[in-house]
Amino acid sequence: MTLPRIFLVVSLILFGAIGVAALAKKSKTAPQAQEVVQSETLQPIEIDLTTLKPQGQEEVVVETTPEPEACVETTPTAVQDLPDVDRIGLLFQKNSPLPIVETITYKSKVSWKSGRSAWLVDYAAHHKTHLHFIARSINGRPDYNAKPAAEGQMLNVLSTNVNFYFYLVIDTSRCKLWLYAMLPDSNERILLKTYNVGLGRQDSSKTSGFLTPTGRYSLGSRIAVYQPKMMGNYRGKRTEMITIFGTRWIPFEKELNNCSEPAKGYGIHGTPWATTSEGRLADSLAGIGRYESDGCIRMKAPDVEELYAIITTRQAVVEIVSDFCKFGLPGKEKIL
Repeated sequence: MTLPRIFLVVSLILFGAIGVAALAKKSKTAPQAQEVVQSETLQPIEIDLTTLKPQGQEEVVVETTPEPEACVETTPTAVQDLPDVDRIGLLFQKNSPLPIVETITYKSKVSWKSGRSAWLVDYAAHHKTHLHFIARSINGRPDYNAKPAAEGQMLNVLSTNVNFYFYLVIDTSRCKLWLYAMLPDSNERILLKTYNVGLGRQDSSKTSGFLTPTGRYSLGSRIAVYQPKMMGNYRGKRTEMITIFGTRWIPFEKELNNCSEPAKGYGIHGTPWATTSEGRLADSLAGIGRYESDGCIRMKAPDVEELYAIITTRQAVVEIVSDFCKFGLPGKEKIL
């Protein structure tokens, strides 16, 4: 075999070997590529729910604690039907349509007070109306500082001629309070106002599911007004009371019906005051609409001061329920 012929044969053998090797390599790598693709498509997809925005709706926010304003166990219609009113102004309106108040004229000389002129505090005692109520009536705004009344001054007091009591309903699922005036003689009720409140922390060991109990309680007379630097004993320690109870304290007095806990130690009070970044005490509203207390009902300072002025001189009961939508209110709604 000549030299050129030998070179041609060797070249053909070499190129053939290269082609065979290339085919073998391709057959080995193709399944591996397919496996990679399958592995990627089978990976679980993780979604951050806090970033989702359902079409046509507001941003969805995932909460770590129950949302007190949501009606979780009831229908949307029931949520819409929740009463939400503010008729407090009618309590202080002269010649009000509310049957539980009356407008009178201040006179320093009255038949029921002998020996000296009657002061506003005397009017408060005589009409079983808190002095703060009378002060707000005269001041024409939520100002509870009583100033000397002028002769002939018009003011409102709670009526002593009408049989009524105050009835508070608190919903633990929504952190709301409804204030009613109940008229037992006519079996009627008047909703005066709806408030947002703060309640006790969740506790599965409690019948109510919260540190706040459920049931009907009467409210007591050992009420208190707190101001900065007023000290008292709290859990065995000298404490500035406004940092615990805010500006007002209205205690539970006794159990009346279906109470999950004894009344002692529970009450309605303001939100605790805290030290600000400027180093001064101020009302903190962080707990309103949430479950953060040790069991008491917390209210904003303006709200608890308003409630205090209205209910603390008359019989008052509080009914704490798990769902206002499923709770049967006594009496029928009075049309004003």
